[in-house]
Amino acid sequence: MKQVSFLQAVAVGLGGIIGAGIFVLSGTMIKLSGSGALLAFFITGVVAIIVALEMGELTSSMPGKTGASYSFVYAAFGSELGFITGVLLYLSFVASISAISLGFGAYLASMAGITTTGYRYMFAIILVAALILLNLRGITEAARADTYIVVFKVGVLVLFVVFALLFGRHLPANLGVPPTGGVSGIFAASVIAMFAYAGFQSIATMAPSIKGGGRTAARAILVAVAISLVFYVAVTFALLALTPLSSFSFTADPLSAALRTASAPVWLFELVDIAALAATTSATLSMLIAGSELMAQLGRDGLLPTFLGREKREGSIPSFALLITGVLGMCMLFSGNIYTIAAISNFGVLFSYLISGFALMKVRRMRHHPEKHLGDMKAEGIVERPDFRMPLYPALPVAGVILIITFFFGFPTIALSAGISLVLVTLILYHALREDRDEPVVTVRFFK
Repeated sequence: MKQVSFLQAVAVGLGGIIGAGIFVLSGTMIKLSGSGALLAFFITGVVAIIVALEMGELTSSMPGKTGASYSFVYAAFGSELGFITGVLLYLSFVASISAISLGFGAYLASMAGITTTGYRYMFAIILVAALILLNLRGITEAARADTYIVVFKVGVLVLFVVFALLFGRHLPANLGVPPTGGVSGIFAASVIAMFAYAGFQSIATMAPSIKGGGRTAARAILVAVAISLVFYVAVTFALLALTPLSSFSFTADPLSAALRTASAPVWLFELVDIAALAATTSATLSMLIAGSELMAQLGRDGLLPTFLGREKREGSIPSFALLITGVLGMCMLFSGNIYTIAAISNFGVLFSYLISGFALMKVRRMRHHPEKHLGDMKAEGIVERPDFRMPLYPALPVAGVILIITFFFGFPTIALSAGISLVLVTLILYHALREDRDEPVVTVRFFK
């Protein structure tokens, strides 16, 4: 029985997108590129809309899948590339849980007037533990809670933007400064911005639990990305209006820092802090749902132990996948600062987006040659006539692939090295597991 409504699905997506990008990472983007953060958000927003359109068609094509990009790649290209994509995307979700919950801890410590760093981590761990308990009650309850949180934080963000544009004094001076680091700075900021948009994948992981299935999920993805793009640009303008460029840093509570710099009224300061707590809570919740559903799908597909995909009841998140995802998220809290964690997370996200573009092309080809692929389509649950189709095909997918590849040049060295190493380790692990099963060798001739 499908239980999650269209508005609740949009709320889950907004919970993951707005919380991470605005309340946690917007200051980091401005630190990296200065006024170029506006261009970075716009460029990344264009890519996010292209990816959202791809995800919309793929979700509509495979409405029974819960693994987002992983499931689409698995259906299009098989278990090897699917396994690599799934593991990288899963670890990205885990890193997202860490980064966003750390933002929650930073805002809560700020509200309490606590400067000791250790308390930020303690508060983050408490949040993840509480959300695990909430999700154990079922995905519908989690989505309903997210709806109320999203409505509240969007209202507060509107107040923040209005105050900043009315009383901020630094916008003309900040916009007059060339982007920090030039083109490379914009690319570095775009990498972080892509992390901010990753939350919409949580909608795709919920498709079987959404009323209306794949068509409703596709619409929810597009609406969530479009709304988020507007808010990202507006809040970036607001931050640039409130604070001189020299004051931005790699902080996990940029809105609070901006209000402190601007000597904002206490009531607005407290309201934004409360909204930030709500936003980071809903974003952490979205990533916890997405990561757990992805691990469960890997289990159901037999690429991870099958017990990970077992549900206690329909509409609930498998308990083992939920607990493991939450605990790993807590452990990754200690892997670096907010910028490092976000960059590591983004490698898997961008990799999954890149391969998803190719997956859409493969699914389209399968539909055009049903005499050859009909059996595979039925086996993977690919419908012949999806409710949603991506416009401007193939121009948009090709443009998306090119833009995503350019983003990899903006990665910090540590994140790029970690990502490439993870791909190699996952590839070796896949073939080790395959050899353990004594599977026959597959050979392909590309040229005659």
